[in-house]
Amino acid sequence: MERVKKLEINGRIVHYGVGAVIKKDGKYLLIDRAEEPYGFACITGHLRRGESPEDALAREVKEEVNLEVLSYKLMFERMINNRECKSGKALHYCYIFEACVKSNGKIEPNDEVKSADWYFEKDIKNLCSILVNLLTKGEDEPEEQA
Repeated sequence: MERVKKLEINGRIVHYGVGAVIKKDGKYLLIDRAEEPYGFACITGHLRRGESPEDALAREVKEEVNLEVLSYKLMFERMINNRECKSGKALHYCYIFEACVKSNGKIEPNDEVKSADWYFEKDIKNLCSILVNLLTKGEDEPEEQA
């Protein structure tokens, strides 16, 4: 995938982000964020200037839990509106990847992460309903412009 270019929509700067859906032995890796937005989620992060989504995916997984991404597949990409981030931007274009990590890798959360662990799918709904809504109902679609 190519590196992303700066984009503005109706005068609003678009931030680009990645998300990692990591599954191993029937469980998914979730982090409990130590910073806003708080709560349980898959690993996510912003792309740096000139970085490709794939490079950002590998970097974010390494930074947040010290695991090495071995392979990945793009699940979907979409614009997410009105999800304000640390930088104050509310318009994000996100690439969500299914990723495989080194199987003997030990989870070592950084200071952005309170904890990280593997969860069965049935437990995820209790931990991160926002993520479930986003993935299953397609909420947070961009507003139609007249």
